[in-house]
Amino acid sequence: MARVAAKRHAQAAFQIALERDELEIWRGDLERLSALVGDPLLFAFLESPRINFEEKGRILRQGLEGVNPLVMNLALLVVARGRLDLVADMVLEYGQLVDEQRGIAHAEVATAVPIELEDKDKLIRYLSDLVGLKIVLTERVDPSIIGGLVARVGDKIIDGSTRSRLLALRESLLK
Repeated sequence: MARVAAKRHAQAAFQIALERDELEIWRGDLERLSALVGDPLLFAFLESPRINFEEKGRILRQGLEGVNPLVMNLALLVVARGRLDLVADMVLEYGQLVDEQRGIAHAEVATAVPIELEDKDKLIRYLSDLVGLKIVLTERVDPSIIGGLVARVGDKIIDGSTRSRLLALRESLLK
């Protein structure tokens, strides 16, 4: 349920920012909000029922000085409703909407060893052709896959790992 609410807030923020041609301004301001409420002490302060809203608002305005006034209103709304737990997911979702608007997809690739630069470029081109979007690649080394790679782009997973091939071979031999 919280993920749905975060997505709804992100979509509303995205629409406003898009209409005002302020997508990157909002992204930076929302990331500032996320970093601010990521502080455990400040989070506890802003969520505390013992502290009145005016005091919370004062602290929030101090921490977010200079942000877009509409982003500030969103931050105050989230605090007033006691939904600071939505902020991280909301900011993540907002970033995905902006990237989607700009034709960018994020790919996470796991390999047994670090990828060589030339192979990385080929992989980016391949994944870009596959999804029809520009790819921003995040690499992760995972020795348990033995060889090959496992790539995730959005909801697509490409498992070309030696480990998965060995498991498939094992299954077929056991039948």
